[in-house]
Amino acid sequence: MTRELQAPADPGIRIRTELRPAEPAAASAAIGIELRDVNLSYGDNHVLHDISMDVDEKRVTALIGPSGCGKSTLLRCLNRMNDLIESARTTGSVKIKGQDIYGPGTDVIAVRRRVGMVFQKSNPFPKSIFDNVVYGLRIGGVRDRTALEAAAEKSLSLAALWDEVKDRLQASALSLSGGQQQRLCIARAIAVEPEILLMDEPCSALDPIATLKIEELIYSLKERYTIVIVTHNLQQAARVSDKTAFFWLGRLVEYGVTSDMFTNPREKLTEDYITGRFG
Repeated sequence: MTRELQAPADPGIRIRTELRPAEPAAASAAIGIELRDVNLSYGDNHVLHDISMDVDEKRVTALIGPSGCGKSTLLRCLNRMNDLIESARTTGSVKIKGQDIYGPGTDVIAVRRRVGMVFQKSNPFPKSIFDNVVYGLRIGGVRDRTALEAAAEKSLSLAALWDEVKDRLQASALSLSGGQQQRLCIARAIAVEPEILLMDEPCSALDPIATLKIEELIYSLKERYTIVIVTHNLQQAARVSDKTAFFWLGRLVEYGVTSDMFTNPREKLTEDYITGRFG
């Protein structure tokens, strides 16, 4: 299928690109998320157009593209956060382990337990470090103190934060540095043991040292979780992701193995974006 896409920077230029279907998952990776013909509109504004792709299980998939191209909107489709926007209307299917999360009778709360999310700006609750980590478990009905303490230690260890905070778990989470707060939010997300972890520009507000720690954490967490990350930092996408999807004007232009995408993109539009000719 081919489409003509118009670059907003120069209304007179029309770029012709072939929108190829998603590549099959690598033989060594099962499919964690299947998207088929996903469209999303906010009222009359059609934001996502016919998105179909398979996200590999226990791999890192990066979503890249210019601001406003639909990356974060697509990310929020994966745990139905767009449902919170009254004008949003989603069609198509999003399947996690074969279950269509937009199917009739789907328990949205259960979906959000399976799909954790970390936002662009760290958002710790004004509670202690310990209470932040176990918040989701308590909401889910866990009351046993020993179980909560074990979960807190496990989650903070997985988030590479335990050694830094183990002696001050009752201190306010707001006393932590920006990078520590973001890792705390990751610990909070994984404490309820999701299958999938979504990250919406998790390093955009962090300094280079904190960013490096988050990237190392993402790399280690993929042994346990399927991770989808939105990033404007192309170097970050190249460093942490196994596959990359490039979006333009709400459409999936190219999707494939990250090393191939950055060294030999199939689409001229992808090459122009990666080489900094626009965006």
